[in-house]
Amino acid sequence: MKTAYLRINPADNVAVAIVGLSAGQHLVVDNIEVTLNEDIPAGHKFALKDFARDENVIKYGYPIGHAIGPKRKGDWMNERNIKTNLAGLLDYTYQPVKVALDIPRRDLTFRGYRRRNGDVGIRNEIWIVPTVGCVNGIIARLAEGLKQETGGGRGVDAIAAFTHNYGCSQLGDDHENTRKILRDMVLHPNAGAVLVVGLGCENNQPDAFREFLGEFDTDRVKFLVTQKVGDEYEEGMALLRQLYATASADQRVDIPLSELRVGLKCGGSDGFSGITANPLLGMFSDFLIAQGGTTVLTEVPEMFGAETILMNRCRNEALFHQTVHLINDFKQYFLSHGEPVGENPSPGNKAGGISTLEEKALGCTQKCGQSYVSGVLPYGGRLRERGLNLLSAPGNDLVAATALAASGCHLVLFTTGRGTPFGTFVPTMKVSTNSRLAEAKPTWIDFNAGVIVENEPMPTTCQRFVDYVIDVASGQPVNNEKNGYREIAIFKTGVTL
Repeated sequence: MKTAYLRINPADNVAVAIVGLSAGQHLVVDNIEVTLNEDIPAGHKFALKDFARDENVIKYGYPIGHAIGPKRKGDWMNERNIKTNLAGLLDYTYQPVKVALDIPRRDLTFRGYRRRNGDVGIRNEIWIVPTVGCVNGIIARLAEGLKQETGGGRGVDAIAAFTHNYGCSQLGDDHENTRKILRDMVLHPNAGAVLVVGLGCENNQPDAFREFLGEFDTDRVKFLVTQKVGDEYEEGMALLRQLYATASADQRVDIPLSELRVGLKCGGSDGFSGITANPLLGMFSDFLIAQGGTTVLTEVPEMFGAETILMNRCRNEALFHQTVHLINDFKQYFLSHGEPVGENPSPGNKAGGISTLEEKALGCTQKCGQSYVSGVLPYGGRLRERGLNLLSAPGNDLVAATALAASGCHLVLFTTGRGTPFGTFVPTMKVSTNSRLAEAKPTWIDFNAGVIVENEPMPTTCQRFVDYVIDVASGQPVNNEKNGYREIAIFKTGVTL
């Protein structure tokens, strides 16, 4: 039987409706008697006490904002009567906490691809990556041509062309962001082979980009500069045939789970995100890290209001200072554009029961569990440390998911209460926060965490989830792959010439 309502933390002065509740309903929440003054939609909050003007509203044990005016016990608490406490830059003090997770190490493996440099991929795909958006049409035609020649890509996991609008007419950080993300894609181990296609006159010059890659396997990465050849389609197909012959000979082998790298992302969050799917990912993250694996949390603006939890879990003071810079640098980005740092959540978030950015952040950060922070990465940076890493990127779903993949994550775990079909250039697994969404969108949702509020114990759900992630890492496609939904988006902050 479903729980009708939930007080998440003993310190909370609001509770969450797990199912829709009706005005006049009498409830007893942790020995607090409440009569509802109005209907409360599922996922939304109701008051467990009378609130004075400006009094803090507590959820997850932390303030999520303050009451705009007086409210009565039993009232619906939402974005119309709660306001964020966030404002501007903050000074932080390192107050480290001790993390002691008693999670046994198990001898688990997945079936992946061992690359020549020792790295591991969970897919063996052929990618066509443009240095500039001017060749988008060409790479789409080339991908389709190779699919037709190979019976839809028989012998490899996928053939994909990743179009984007950049590579020219950019300055400064924007130009470097484009180069870094494209470099990270070309070097990603989920690609068995890559054809890099350039125009020839772009800012992101193919020869300079080749040097920017550093060391790479020349048998698996080829370049085509279209202005320098007569028939770019035939030249491209010739190169692709060579790459296909190489990649299609690859075989899966047993890989220790310790080598799996997973991105953590949420989008279209609702009032259940911090109760079901995000805590599930947190439990999974702690488990994977205990096995020696790696997880990455991003969406820096959606850490605002919960950032001190992450800061105090940094392994050392140097990481603490890097995390402070991560947070305040993004706040300064908002302020430099005249935007408030608390301009969040979205209309969909509010409809789902999230009222302020603090509330969203306290739910969002649960995706990384309770492990120590072992690394902090700039946008476009590549993973160097095992364990939990923080990555600089905005909350935008496509930009953040692309950045997670570019950092070296083999797949992205994406929790959602509203639903979304998209996928980036690695498998993008959708985890629903509620069963209604999973039932309504089976071609979008890969795993339903909604069962957690339907009385399935979280450890039981997590064990099923671990098994499923291993299956996906071993080749089982997720919905975005089945549907052919594969996109990239690159962070842009400056002017376009």
